[in-house]
Amino acid sequence: AGNSKSSKSTAVPPGPPVYLDLVYIPNHSNRKNVDVEFFKTVRSSYYVVSGNDSAAEEPSRAVLDSLLEGKAQWDSNMQVTLIPTHDSEVMREWYQDTHEKQQDLNIMVLASSSTVVMQDESFPACKIEL
Repeated sequence: AGNSKSSKSTAVPPGPPVYLDLVYIPNHSNRKNVDVEFFKTVRSSYYVVSGNDSAAEEPSRAVLDSLLEGKAQWDSNMQVTLIPTHDSEVMREWYQDTHEKQQDLNIMVLASSSTVVMQDESFPACKIEL
């Protein structure tokens, strides 16, 4: 009875912030692995949001909302760019629903129509200059 575990665990333990240039949001932006603590602690100029599986809730609306909540607690208003790897309904709805808050928090969602063709394959791409 004395060995109970909390039902909620965080992927990133609370601690001082870590500043990075580019971060890939883990596990296809699934909410099981990324929460507000992640964005409060892992601060980046660019976040790559992967996931194109609505059945698995990837990317998760909760993760995108956690970015807003976590960024609101930063002590600076540095520019953050969100780079989705797929055009998903979740991303489009979140973008439209939270656009004003994104602007207030200095968050830009990168929409790219660029395509790279290599060896008979084509895929979306964007250029990031750090």
